[in-house]
Amino acid sequence: MAVQPVVYGNSHRPPRGDYERANADYTCTQDWAQYTEQDHDTFRRLYQQQLSRLPGLACDAFLSALPSMELGRGIPRFGDINQRLRQATGWEIVAVPGLIPELAFFELLARRRFPVTDWIRTPAEFDYIVEPDVFHDLFGHVPMLFNPVFADYVQRYGEGGLKAHALGAGELLARLYWYTIEFGLIRQADGLRAYGAGLLSSPAELAHSVQSPSARRIGLDLVRCMRTRYTIDSFQATYFVIDSLDQLIDMTAPDFAPLYELVRAAGDLSAAAIQASDVEITSGK
Repeated sequence: MAVQPVVYGNSHRPPRGDYERANADYTCTQDWAQYTEQDHDTFRRLYQQQLSRLPGLACDAFLSALPSMELGRGIPRFGDINQRLRQATGWEIVAVPGLIPELAFFELLARRRFPVTDWIRTPAEFDYIVEPDVFHDLFGHVPMLFNPVFADYVQRYGEGGLKAHALGAGELLARLYWYTIEFGLIRQADGLRAYGAGLLSSPAELAHSVQSPSARRIGLDLVRCMRTRYTIDSFQATYFVIDSLDQLIDMTAPDFAPLYELVRAAGDLSAAAIQASDVEITSGK
């Protein structure tokens, strides 16, 4: 029996991707031969465009790992990347047909397996796509998995996700993923930089998040973060900033069960909410 497609947020169209070929854990085989020359050209152009926008905006850990990906020639074979990634941090990437359920996602991360969507956007979607495609996942997420500290954080997140799912707190933990792994900012000695995949793979929001005076940036606090709803179809109203990747490890060490109770008692905040305790961080050094 085929697994079922997944929808997150409000959508009026079915998810893209061929879920008929997925295994029970939602992984599938990357059919590299099915990519057309147009697909490879789209990937190359996306890569060159985003590469030119990284200086002064992407964090050092991302920039140092990106050459290991060897993405300039087109859509790579996942097995080639895995040879280098396993050696660096013990992670591997696995193909999936598209978005996958929360529990399946947590289980893969807990085993140091990162799901990568294997289809590529059309040329008409070059500058914006609703669902993550192979470019978003490979360019945005995978380079940071070459960093041992961040790689450990993502595995720890997956392990915590399994516990959160059992406690009915998956949505709260998903907000931490959104505001760190997808849209996180880090304060380096030379200023703010992006480490989140949603920013690093975005042609417009990357510069906005780091440089725009209209972007709200506050220090990452777990309760504040988990109380904050997020938007999926526009720039983020709030970005959370860390001082080091080690901070992510330290923050996820304690048991989150009491934290979920605090978050539920405090209630949700809108993405644009301002709290008296918020300390805004400028884009300067």
